[in-house]
Amino acid sequence: MPIKVPVGLPALQAVIDEGNAVEVLERPTAHTLRVALLNIMPMKETTEADFIRLLAATGEEIELTLMKLDTHTPKHASPEHMNRFYRGFKELKNEHFDGLIITGAPIEKIEYEEVTYWPELCTIFNWAREHVTSTLFICWAAQAGLYQKFGIQKYLLPKKMFGIFPHSIARPDIPLFNGLDSTIYVPHSRHTELKREDIVACKKIELLSESEISGVYIMHEKETRDFFITGHSEYALYTLDGEYKRDVSKGLPIELPLNYYRDNDPAKEPVNLWQHTARRLFGNWLKYYCK
Repeated sequence: MPIKVPVGLPALQAVIDEGNAVEVLERPTAHTLRVALLNIMPMKETTEADFIRLLAATGEEIELTLMKLDTHTPKHASPEHMNRFYRGFKELKNEHFDGLIITGAPIEKIEYEEVTYWPELCTIFNWAREHVTSTLFICWAAQAGLYQKFGIQKYLLPKKMFGIFPHSIARPDIPLFNGLDSTIYVPHSRHTELKREDIVACKKIELLSESEISGVYIMHEKETRDFFITGHSEYALYTLDGEYKRDVSKGLPIELPLNYYRDNDPAKEPVNLWQHTARRLFGNWLKYYCK
C-alpha cells in the first residue's frame, strides 16, 4: 500500500533501490493513517529507511511525519536535512496522529534526568495521551516511557544483549499477535534491561511477550493503546552486522550477535528470522490500534 513521506526524502529512494515495493502516496485520502516518527536515533536516514521499509509493507495507507525535538540538535545529521524533512514538536503539538513511534537512542547508560532533552521528551509523552491514538515506545524509549509513567527503573547488564532471540507470547488472543507463531524472533542491541518482577508488579501494565534469554519484550499500558517494546523489530537485515563489525574495527569488546550469522560465521550472511514477524506486528498495530 502507498506511503507518503516528505518530498525528496533520501531514505525513501534508498528503500526503493533495495528492491522494496513502495508506492508513493501523492495526497492523503479518507483511509490514510497519520503516523509520526519521533526519531532520536543518531543516524537519521538509516532509521528513516528502517521504518519506511516496514510501514510500507504493512498493507495500510500511511502519511508519515518526521518529528524532531526542539531542544536537541543532532550531531550526526545535517541541519539542512533536519530543517527540510523534520517538523519540531512545537509545530506539531496542536495536531492529532493515529500512531506515534518513538525510537530508542544510544544513551541508555545515562540517567534519565541527565539527558539534556528529558523535559521535552516527558512533555511529548504527556502530549501523546491526548493527541495520539496509539504510541509505540521502542528500545530506550520503552525504558524511558515506563520510568516517566510508572517509575520503573532500568539496570545495567554485565554485557551487551546482542543478537536475535526467541520470544514467547503470553496473550496470543489479542489482535496485536494475529497471524504470528507462538515463538517469534526479535533483534536486541542494548546495554540495559528492565526487570520482569518490576513489570509484573505494576498493575497498570501487562506483559505480553518475553524471552528467557533477553527478558521482557512487549508491554501494554492497560488503560491506553500504548505499547513498550524493548527490541528492534524494525532493523534491516544487515544492521547487527554493521554494529558488530564497527565495534570490532574499533577494538571494542563485542561478542558475535547470537542466532544471527549462518553457522555463527561472520563471513556468512545473516539468517532472516524476524522481518516477517516485524511486518505482521506493525501491520496489526496500525490495523487494530491506530484506527
